[in-house]
Amino acid sequence: MHTATTINFYNSDNTKYKIKNKHLVIKWIEEIFHIENKKVESISFVFCNDTFLLNLNKTYLKHNTLTDIITFDYSEGELLSGDIFISLDRVNENAIKYKLHFEGELFRVMAHGILHLIGYTDKTNAECLDMRRKEDDCLILWSKINKCST
Repeated sequence: MHTATTINFYNSDNTKYKIKNKHLVIKWIEEIFHIENKKVESISFVFCNDTFLLNLNKTYLKHNTLTDIITFDYSEGELLSGDIFISLDRVNENAIKYKLHFEGELFRVMAHGILHLIGYTDKTNAECLDMRRKEDDCLILWSKINKCST
């Protein structure tokens, strides 16, 4: 039996963000999983602020630090499923810090969460470098998909 992929975007309280070109973003996300030969059942991206994500970090991960992303993996067997929470405050601050466009940084963070669901980790320096290369590949893929639509 084939399960349809569901990709959703939500906002937490006090956060109002709307993904532009949602159909292209979904195509991009599905293509990342296709390239990695992974099957997706359901993924939800939740855009939130620092306070919301800090509370999740304290409650579920026992970390009292700000972060840009937390990925909760609910996958069972071969079907990937999860919730990806992204702090738009952190994304914006990092975009300014590294002199990047907000959207570019947001897509890197989204790719980071997707890669965690796929199984990539970033605990060691080598894993961090591999994750960064994979994020870069995802951003190149996004630019190709986005360019083809114009």
